[in-house]
Amino acid sequence: MKPIENLNFNEFMENFATEIGGNYSEYDDNRSVIVIPIEGNRFQSVFGIKKFSERYQKVGLEFTSKVCPFTEDIDLGELLKENARFCYAKFILEDGFIKVESNLFPDNINEALVKEVIVEVANVADEWEYRLTGQDVH
Repeated sequence: MKPIENLNFNEFMENFATEIGGNYSEYDDNRSVIVIPIEGNRFQSVFGIKKFSERYQKVGLEFTSKVCPFTEDIDLGELLKENARFCYAKFILEDGFIKVESNLFPDNINEALVKEVIVEVANVADEWEYRLTGQDVH
């Protein structure tokens, strides 16, 4: 297993997108997005960022995918309960959107785990986007 603490983040993201037949777009040296093919001819965008964590005082990786805009009829308690069913992903409320997010520190993980995390974020976001909206938008 290859540790990834010195990994070129965007190169990894681009290679993974190619590996899974997805699309890749780079925003800057530390931010990019992969459009991941999902079962049933659906797609889900996962935004990745390599950034410094003020709380933990080290660089981490964050993967986020939009589910849908937050509305008052969405049961946040239900989403919190669902968080316990996921291995890596969790629901967050940010900028008026329900999103799925996962955070990792690259000093103790490998590429296979990061790929697994990205796929879980995409699948959970896609599942809940469809459950809450009936659409495939993000």
